[in-house]
Amino acid sequence: MDTNSNKYTFIYSVVLVVVVATLLTIVAISLKPAQQKNIELEKKKNILASLNVESTPENVEGLYEKYISDNYTINTNGEKVENVEAFKIVLKDELKKSPADQHWPVYVAKTDDGSTKYIFALYGKGLWGPIWGYIAFNDDLDTIFGAYFDHKSETPGLGAEIATPKFQAQFVNKKIFNDKSEFVSVDVIKGGAGNNPYAVDAISGGTITSRGLRDMLKTCIGAYTKFIDEHKK
Repeated sequence: MDTNSNKYTFIYSVVLVVVVATLLTIVAISLKPAQQKNIELEKKKNILASLNVESTPENVEGLYEKYISDNYTINTNGEKVENVEAFKIVLKDELKKSPADQHWPVYVAKTDDGSTKYIFALYGKGLWGPIWGYIAFNDDLDTIFGAYFDHKSETPGLGAEIATPKFQAQFVNKKIFNDKSEFVSVDVIKGGAGNNPYAVDAISGGTITSRGLRDMLKTCIGAYTKFIDEHKK
């Protein structure tokens, strides 16, 4: 075949594209298990962070096994759901469903002092993209033990502050039910929450992200309220 002909150039290009595409597919498939494992480790790390337990990729699995004693799935009626793995629930997808069809993960932890903590998952919308996290409660399922938040693309120094220990520490010992046992969640107040047991200080210059976080807490924790009521009974 004439290597200078258009036919040769066309065939050569097609073969090259097929070979490159095949190689890329093989690489993607071979890397998928490692990528999935990294996602699982990151999720476990975030869950532990809500318990104020620091972990690394090397020790996260051991610490997760040490502290997380149980996990299960519930619906918005507070009932346990069989055959749905809590760890595999993607809240982004659940929130697209009607409340009656949603599934929510519950993680039960035992801390070093022997006390029980309950961890709920969170997912919402910030200024530029999704925000998410986990929030841990004492066994009264009212007092917050710890919180962890993260984001995809919030502004550094502003909305991205939700991912800092300083901001997250504000949530410790805050409550989600008022004196009348009404669910109030945790507000995020611009200008200072003071000694308000149901609010924290908003991020300076991160108004929209603060509002997104407030809405995320109200929506996601609110989905667990019937479970909380049944647990208290």
